[in-house]
Amino acid sequence: MNIFIAQLDYSMEEQDVQRLFENYGNVDSVKVIMDRETGRSKGFGFVEMSDDEQAKSAIEDLNGLEVKGRAIVVKEAEPRNNDRGGFNRGGGRGGFNRGGNDRGGFRGRGNDRGGDRSRGYEGRGSRDDRWS
Repeated sequence: MNIFIAQLDYSMEEQDVQRLFENYGNVDSVKVIMDRETGRSKGFGFVEMSDDEQAKSAIEDLNGLEVKGRAIVVKEAEPRNNDRGGFNRGGGRGGFNRGGNDRGGFRGRGNDRGGDRSRGYEGRGSRDDRWS
C-alpha cells in the first residue's frame, strides 16, 4: 500500500520516516519530496508497505502523532491523476492559454487594449477583429 505522509518537519530525512514506519512492519520504500532549488524537504513524502494490514495499522496510529513538534498527517495515497492540466497541456482548468476557460477571463496580450472580456479572447482573427 502506498501511504502519503505530510506536515513533516523539514529536518526529517527518509531514514527518520522509515524508522517511524518500521514499528508497524516491513517498509518497501520511503521517499521524502525535496525542493529542487533549495535541496530542502517540502515537508511531505510517501511510504510503500507491502502488507496492507500493517499499513492500515500504521496509518491509524501515526495520523495526528506529534513528531518533532508537528502533528503529522498520514493517509492512504490517492492514485496519480495525470490529466490535471498545467502548463500548455490542456485538461483540468484549460492549462496555459488553452480552451476550457469557464471564467470568461481575458487571456490575450494584456487587457489594456479594451478587448471583450466576456468572449475569453485568445488572440485569434485579424488585428481589426480583435479590438472591435
